[in-house]
Amino acid sequence: MNVPVAVRMLLWPLSQLYGVYVRCRHALYDKGWRKPRRLKATVISVGNLTVGGTGKTPMVLWLAEKFLAKGKKVAILTRGYKGSGGSSDEIELLKRRLAGKVVFGIGPDRFASASRLQAENAIDVFLLDDGFSICKLARDLDIVMLDGSRSLSDEWLLPAGSLREPIAACRRADLLVVSRKCEKPVVGGGDAVTIPTFCAQTRLIGFQKFGRDADTKDHGDLGPGPFLAFCGIGNPGAFFDDLSRWHVPVVEKKVFSDHHKYSSKELQQLQSCSEACGAVGLVTTEKDAENLPVADFRLPIWIAVID
Repeated sequence: MNVPVAVRMLLWPLSQLYGVYVRCRHALYDKGWRKPRRLKATVISVGNLTVGGTGKTPMVLWLAEKFLAKGKKVAILTRGYKGSGGSSDEIELLKRRLAGKVVFGIGPDRFASASRLQAENAIDVFLLDDGFSICKLARDLDIVMLDGSRSLSDEWLLPAGSLREPIAACRRADLLVVSRKCEKPVVGGGDAVTIPTFCAQTRLIGFQKFGRDADTKDHGDLGPGPFLAFCGIGNPGAFFDDLSRWHVPVVEKKVFSDHHKYSSKELQQLQSCSEACGAVGLVTTEKDAENLPVADFRLPIWIAVID
């Protein structure tokens, strides 16, 4: 979250007020003055401390696949951020990858969504997407995702910075998963975290051509390139770094806002830019593919399929 220093200073008082609010809200539950509500099934939360991408959706997908492989009945609870009509790009991505094997509870009140699902389905495991900051719903396991490529030591709370909670809040977690660059996290006061910490890295499964069959092709099937890479996700730099790590030749990069819904005009502009810079195709993320309109393209758009 790149906020100019002058703007950060102006927003600093609001960040302090926000910090007081967050600490007081959690204190009500920590001291037992308010009680979180508990579901019958196991609840596992996947959350983070910052705005922007840390890999929550791939982790939820990975966990769902693991539990399904064990024969468990899985439900995913999600707010459906920046979605409409009871869905969002992330929900559609999960539905497509999980092929109807899980049920979804969508809405801001996760307990109410889960209660409705429990009344209609036999659920073994609830996966709570982006649930670390939720106080009202009890969890059996709190997983916090951290982006190891970003230093949080100098980061500020919202709205002056990207922190949704103070760094020390990660002490509430049961597991920490550090993505992209594995380093032992440090909490407030310079103390190293003693919570079990694991490393994760995005793995490329292959590429699918947008608007065509769902067959996944190997990297070598794309040809020598080069490509224009574009995305509208929380951490676009991570996607571009992954393409470099996967040895996908990129001649141009275009960044849009997170959850951006592309218009036909924007896609035509991307196609024209690709042709102007000598790209033989475009490459984007699975989440972006859910926000692309159906249209005919002069150059192929390849979707990077990951886990």
